[in-house]
Amino acid sequence: MENYMTQMEAARKGIVTEQVVCVAQKERMTVDELLPLVASGRVVICANKKHVCLDAQGIGSMLSTKINVNLGISRDCKDYNVEMQKVMEAVRLGAHAVMDLSSHGDTRPFRRKLISECPALIGTVPVYDSVIHYQRDLDTLSARDFIDVVRLHAQDGVDFMTLHCGITRKTIEQLKTTGRKMNIVSRGGSLVFAWMSMTGNENPFYEYYDEILDICREYDVTISLGDACRPGCLADASDACQFEELILLGELTRRAWAKDVSVLVEGPGHMPADQIAANMKLQQTICNGAPFYVLGPIVTDIAPGYDHITAAIGGTIAAMNGASFLCYVTPAEHLALPDINDVKQGIIASKIAAHAADIAKGIRGAREIDDKMAEARRNLDWEDQWACCIDPDTAKAVRSARKPEYDDTCSMCGKFCAVRSMNKALAGEHIDIL
Repeated sequence: MENYMTQMEAARKGIVTEQVVCVAQKERMTVDELLPLVASGRVVICANKKHVCLDAQGIGSMLSTKINVNLGISRDCKDYNVEMQKVMEAVRLGAHAVMDLSSHGDTRPFRRKLISECPALIGTVPVYDSVIHYQRDLDTLSARDFIDVVRLHAQDGVDFMTLHCGITRKTIEQLKTTGRKMNIVSRGGSLVFAWMSMTGNENPFYEYYDEILDICREYDVTISLGDACRPGCLADASDACQFEELILLGELTRRAWAKDVSVLVEGPGHMPADQIAANMKLQQTICNGAPFYVLGPIVTDIAPGYDHITAAIGGTIAAMNGASFLCYVTPAEHLALPDINDVKQGIIASKIAAHAADIAKGIRGAREIDDKMAEARRNLDWEDQWACCIDPDTAKAVRSARKPEYDDTCSMCGKFCAVRSMNKALAGEHIDIL
């Protein structure tokens, strides 16, 4: 078989990889339908050649919406065993990707363990790990130090990396004059901004972008172009900083494609619901249909403890208007590192958002499970209902804790159940209520 370096290059050469076959089956597509989408960059298959246990996934607006889970330790929560438990729970619940955002300790063994054992896509943010890897303050690191960590992550087997390439020296002056309420809320973006401010140098991820592309091409790493200037509150949404960075990300997308490197483009952020659809369409235009990876968007700033809900509202709107990849948000967003229950709540909320969007945009087979649920409810078949649930464990627990007098009803309606009454009426049976 002809040699190839990346999934994009293979698709452009007409080579059908095992990952393409796997994704086509999952998406109910033919290989002939999928291949040109991968070749053009409108579908991304993140698949580092060293991630051998990977369960391949396709990301693109014409495919089912995928979900990412952020995990990793911090100085205040440093138990890697707990994080691994979260990873396994996330995979069990159906997460398609896991990003290791660890910011403390010896990160490499955990990253390697993830890649050796986890079938989900694995993502990282190398700028976080640079300070940890070298154990030096930010302003003592060189541009070469950052690029070497990018290579290290690629060699370890990371499938995609968030790189904040679109923030430049120009952004520093722009932020000083625009009067943003929340400035930069991207952790990686703020680190790059801080490094540029302290050293007076250009963003190394922008300045050495061609070298980064060569690294990504060698290992088939997808670049996730980080949105350093994503809005961190409603007041900053759709401002000049956000859109100027997006324009640069469009240019960087085309440069990556020229080297057969696949790209995800990251997006907002906090944003009023009425601005989301227009933002999705604008991104598709500027970035030539590259898959859009969004955090939420979070549609109100006042719901700490419930931001998995505010993000699910925004995520549904975003995905039905072109976003491909939803980064989950947990109830702990803005408050703390999520625990296992927070992770579950964030994943379930994101799965609901993704599924609702897939139905709205007519993804093949998306509504079949809803129609099965309707049949199960009409038949008062509780076992079939559990089989259709996004979270059957919770559904079973609620019913079990509030058992009805009669098994064919629930404790809300009892024999007043509309479904029971209609079934009996249409069958010509006597309808007993009392």
